[in-house]
Amino acid sequence: MSHSIKAQSSTAHSIEEGGRVNTPQHPRHPAGPPAPLPGSTTLFALDPGTAHLNHGSYGAVPVPVQRRQAELRAAQERDPDAFLHDAPDRIARARAEIAAALGGNPERLALLTNVTEGIAVALDTVPLAAGDEILVTDHGYGVVTRACERRAADTGARVRSVRLSPQTPDGDAVAERVLAAVTPRTRLAVLDLITSPTARAIAGPALLDALRERGITTVVDAAHAPGALPVDLGGEAGGADFWIGNLHKWAFAPRPTGVLAVHRRWRSRVRPLTYSWEHDRGFPRNVEWRGTCDYTGWLAAPAGLALIHRIGAERLREHNARLVEHGSRQLVEHAGLRPLPAHPGLPMRALRLPAGTAEHEHSAKALMAAVHRALRTRIAVRPWPGGGILRISAQLYNRPEEYTQLATGLPRLLTHRAGPSGGGQGAARSSSSSMP
Repeated sequence: MSHSIKAQSSTAHSIEEGGRVNTPQHPRHPAGPPAPLPGSTTLFALDPGTAHLNHGSYGAVPVPVQRRQAELRAAQERDPDAFLHDAPDRIARARAEIAAALGGNPERLALLTNVTEGIAVALDTVPLAAGDEILVTDHGYGVVTRACERRAADTGARVRSVRLSPQTPDGDAVAERVLAAVTPRTRLAVLDLITSPTARAIAGPALLDALRERGITTVVDAAHAPGALPVDLGGEAGGADFWIGNLHKWAFAPRPTGVLAVHRRWRSRVRPLTYSWEHDRGFPRNVEWRGTCDYTGWLAAPAGLALIHRIGAERLREHNARLVEHGSRQLVEHAGLRPLPAHPGLPMRALRLPAGTAEHEHSAKALMAAVHRALRTRIAVRPWPGGGILRISAQLYNRPEEYTQLATGLPRLLTHRAGPSGGGQGAARSSSSSMP
């Protein structure tokens, strides 16, 4: 596959060399939602009775990619011995196609299941000692933070979490807060490229550069980057020591499929989670191979990237960004929610719920369930003190009226959940949110 999903001239934003986010002056999208793109009603097998406004959590696999995976599974079952014997080389070929689409070198990337696994590989690779510090933010994905806490407990290190207001206005303010938390003991920073609950950039190029100048190893959770943003991994590892992205969210790959990019100074020291017959061949094969597993999702992943190429990567991103902007406006105008600072061009938006709503994990989940039951709509809600955070996504299959339905129906659901019974004022922030 010779195509690339890198943007050649994005008006919304671009990714600097190494996969880093660069946000120049961002023009406003044309007024109103975009027109549907051709074929958008036939590419997915989603239940038409539900408005799926949560693509950012689990993605949705297009029908052509499902068929490609089914073909691979059928081939495997015709001759399991031959298929699995050849699987490491098949994976290497798929990785080369994926690397070409992401602008990277296939020998610098490894396929794995998801960002959570990639974080575990990175944490196990970087040596830590008693008294060392791992820097995270309170916008990070809960399981990633827990993995950092476990690694710290095993090594005698400690986790320092940077508290960022959801209303922090821009990347400069975010970087200032993160750098202010750095101490002489900081050894490792685990930061989101785009945060899960608040859909904003953290690990921008200036921050990564500043951390590198201080001798701090950086791990970037880029779960929401491939397919949603222009990605160019032509540098070492997205400007970080370890850069991990999911392909099953926005890049139309089967679940679970992720990619790990590793800087050359760490490549020979990477510790895979599973010891295998490919171990002595080193990175990336020692990370990818784990014996008798179903690798068909990884092998079908290039079909998802090829589909994006046929649709037009920039065209798809522009459509999704305009649509989610429309959805956000609907929630502001009809439901009275407060929008949080938005990352330009991203197909996700986060909005603040009223105080007393979804401030606990259980009440956030209850609100998501109520929205699905009453409005037949899937959303993501993250608990937060002072009012939970509602996140919406936009993908090819979504329609403007789905956001209007959510926005006009949500107020009556929030009325029954505001106040102490809906989560309690000043509730402690949960670090165990399951929202990807």
